[in-house]
Amino acid sequence: MEVIRSNFKDNLNKVYEAIEESDFLAIDGEFSGISDGPSVSALTNGFDTPEERYQKLKKHSMDFLLFQFGLCTFKYDDAEEKYIMKSFNFYIFPKPFNRNSPDVKFVCQSSSIDFLANQGFDFNKVFRNGIPYLNQEEERQLREQYDEKRSQANGAGSLSYLSPSSAKCPVTIPDDQKKFIEKVVEQIEDLLKNEESESLELEPCTGSVSEITYLLKNVFILKERYIVISKVDEEERKRREQQKQAKEQEELNDAVGFSRVVHAIANSGKLVIGHNMLLDVMHTIHQFYCPLPDVSNLLNAVNSSLTWILSSVTSCYSFSKLIPFIINNTSLAELEKRLKEVPFSPPKVESAEGFPSYDTASEQLHEAGYDAYITGLCFISMANFLGSFLSPRKNHVSARSKLVEPFFNKLFLMRVMDIPYLNLEGPDLQPKRDHVLHVSFPKEWKTSDLYQLFSAFGNIQVSWIDDTSAFVSLSQPEQVQIAVNTSRYAESYRIQTYAEYVEKKHEEKQAKRKCTEDSWKEMERKRLKTQCTPYVSQSRYYCVNSFTGTSTVGKRSMSPIEEETGSDDMEEGEGQDPENDQTDSCVESLSDGKKRAKKLKKVKTEQAPAGKCNFNTYCFFSQNTWD
Repeated sequence: MEVIRSNFKDNLNKVYEAIEESDFLAIDGEFSGISDGPSVSALTNGFDTPEERYQKLKKHSMDFLLFQFGLCTFKYDDAEEKYIMKSFNFYIFPKPFNRNSPDVKFVCQSSSIDFLANQGFDFNKVFRNGIPYLNQEEERQLREQYDEKRSQANGAGSLSYLSPSSAKCPVTIPDDQKKFIEKVVEQIEDLLKNEESESLELEPCTGSVSEITYLLKNVFILKERYIVISKVDEEERKRREQQKQAKEQEELNDAVGFSRVVHAIANSGKLVIGHNMLLDVMHTIHQFYCPLPDVSNLLNAVNSSLTWILSSVTSCYSFSKLIPFIINNTSLAELEKRLKEVPFSPPKVESAEGFPSYDTASEQLHEAGYDAYITGLCFISMANFLGSFLSPRKNHVSARSKLVEPFFNKLFLMRVMDIPYLNLEGPDLQPKRDHVLHVSFPKEWKTSDLYQLFSAFGNIQVSWIDDTSAFVSLSQPEQVQIAVNTSRYAESYRIQTYAEYVEKKHEEKQAKRKCTEDSWKEMERKRLKTQCTPYVSQSRYYCVNSFTGTSTVGKRSMSPIEEETGSDDMEEGEGQDPENDQTDSCVESLSDGKKRAKKLKKVKTEQAPAGKCNFNTYCFFSQNTWD
């Protein structure tokens, strides 16, 4: 079922019902792009750790838009031994709800747009008829705006000229409109005094004047560019107020839009299936819930948005370990074909009445609804395959079977060679990688140069990191040290073991963190000093050198006792930067300043050696007397 903005409200209850009655859900998304910087090969390096892959996608993929969301619900019919499927294809676009709504910025990648266009994607349904949405924070702010507007309206009995769209303060009446407003007030007062008159129609006016006249909301109806004022009793006023609140609630629901579907998925507690679904999960959290957290807190965000999740490709990986080479191509189209063959069996699935059916022979790939449907078929085949290991054999394995639970909350990591998934519920796999080298080289190098460099080491695999570095995996770990030794005196390239690379990266990360902490401490120190600035502008200490007669701002950060014992330190600091030597004691009376200056001069004179007159005198000047 195709769902756009114009039919979203009419079909929302069908969506709720389908989610509630289902045994499991399958989802898929289409995006405006994949990477805003690195190439896809660099973005999906074969030796990424789960955290590195997550951070890359978080940095380079979240400015794109998820603008088509496919949802398929599957319910098992025990009597007929088949699944009943309901499919929804949502077109999504962050259309601003009003002038106070978020004006979302997003980016597009030309290759992704071109690819979708070649697949017959209808972009008009996104940009003209896409369903709006709000994340949790945006929804909270909008609710607060409505509550504040309502409280202002309820308390606007006095002539305070409160605007219905004002956020905090009353409207300022322009000078050229004051006479008109005064005239309106007089007309309304006459209307209220005249028992025979029931209504009053004002002269046409601008929108701003209409807002100003909103102070009379208890007795008028606002319409476009003119105002009709009607007398109403208390009961009628309450009825109209209820109508207004109901309309506001409807507008709020319209603004929340597609996020209501995501909320229903989260609240259902149903298992959510996806194919290569890391990006789908990240975009769903980012667009409809909250900014993406650190990877350690990702499970909490997933539980808030999609409950239990399962990536079909993670299951494929596990099956390939059970039976070698059982599945060797995990692209969605090839996977669906393979799961129709022995030892698997195709599932029996039918569309519910009133819902369109998909024909797998037509391969409507990269329509989100169709991809979600194929993902569900793949899951059913693989889950039922697990039943073949039981004794007696089970032909149907449910979505919440104990056989399926080991695959929960493990997000497949595409193109990572030795870590198949990001584990949301426990520690990630830690492969040794003692056969992997990190190589740095000139920007001009190509993959062929790396193959030539390692030609003596047999078969290798190259995984590019960026333009000047890559991982190279050797077939035999004992060759690693030999390769490192051969590069010891090389000038154009450098080779180190994977362990050395990780250790160095960790040290750089620690140094960067320490530098950041030190920077914050320095900023805090300066912030505390600048708190004294208003007082310094009114009164300053001036340090006058007896020989040169030049004047500089002196340092006043010690108590009188410290000044006497630390005079030598003060002499050494005479040439310091005035901005760095800002006084910490910024408020002092004129008489106290003079006393301190005289005392310091006396101490300096007593301490100065014979024949040496190089001492500083501290003089206090009031800003009012300094010219």
